[in-house]
Amino acid sequence: MKTKFDSILRSAVIAALLVLSLLALSAQAASTATENADALMRKANDVMVTGDLEAAITIYLQIPAPGPEGDEGQFASSRMQAARLEFAVKDYPAAIAIAEELLAVYPDNIEALQFRDSVKEAMLPQWKRLMNDTIKFMPHLLKGSLMTLLLVVFTMIISPIGGLLIALGRIGDFKAINRLCWFIIWLFRGTPLLLQLFFIYYGLPAIGITLKPIPAALIGLGLNYSAYLAEIIRSGIQSIDHGQMEAAEAMGMSNWQAMRRIIIPQTYRVILPPVGNEFIALIKDTALVSTIAMVELMRTADQLFNASFNITVLGLAAVIYLLFTTVFTFTFERLEERVGAYEKR
Repeated sequence: MKTKFDSILRSAVIAALLVLSLLALSAQAASTATENADALMRKANDVMVTGDLEAAITIYLQIPAPGPEGDEGQFASSRMQAARLEFAVKDYPAAIAIAEELLAVYPDNIEALQFRDSVKEAMLPQWKRLMNDTIKFMPHLLKGSLMTLLLVVFTMIISPIGGLLIALGRIGDFKAINRLCWFIIWLFRGTPLLLQLFFIYYGLPAIGITLKPIPAALIGLGLNYSAYLAEIIRSGIQSIDHGQMEAAEAMGMSNWQAMRRIIIPQTYRVILPPVGNEFIALIKDTALVSTIAMVELMRTADQLFNASFNITVLGLAAVIYLLFTTVFTFTFERLEERVGAYEKR
């Protein structure tokens, strides 16, 4: 009985020793494979630095796939690096094939999946890529352009009113109001619009006034363009012959009645071209509000570009800006023709 037990024990010990030997050999083989993979990666990187991309690709592809228990490690890095090099030399089928090889081992590798989709998109004709990009980006850009239009329309409504009041204060007889209006014009024409937006959005909270991006943008644009339009309106009013004011007063009109009925209506023809130029510049200046976290056309385009690094999105934004400025240009040209039509008779 003892002899039989000893025999079983010896067999168990021998089996255990065999298992341990196999594990040791497997660990040694894995260690050797890792060392070989590391050496191949270093060699491929060194060759790539010399500019021999084909040789570097060949070496990268020599790194073997790990076993079922293996980690992605060098295999995934080598295949992605080789795929990128193939993409760099515009061998798109080879780049896709290498990405597919990696996905065959690791089907959920996000980097390989995204790279394969990018290569397939790059293989499309230029016109089709442009069409796909337009369909992809345009809805977001149009949404941002609505906020741009809101800023433009609001400023176009508020700034002429503010500019007229400031201009009347500048040419009025009340010295305190005259000096205050002069100071407003001096301040807002003498400092950059970007600085004014920064002060309103970031500076006012220091004195207890906190504004959200939309009100801050509307106030900044409204004040800035009111100051510019004030000087345009003032010069237009003062270009009207003073004798017309005297004639209106001789007819019994007050100063305000003469301004409202005689002088100001005649200034439209004079000030319309420079006012039109200011409003066209306004469309482009709205891009500055993107610096105060205002999500309008320019900020939307910037966010999309940073996410995709696709230059098409910037081109589409430029097209939208050009469309806006073109519409405003033709509109003001028609208004100028209509207001000045009596001079052609």
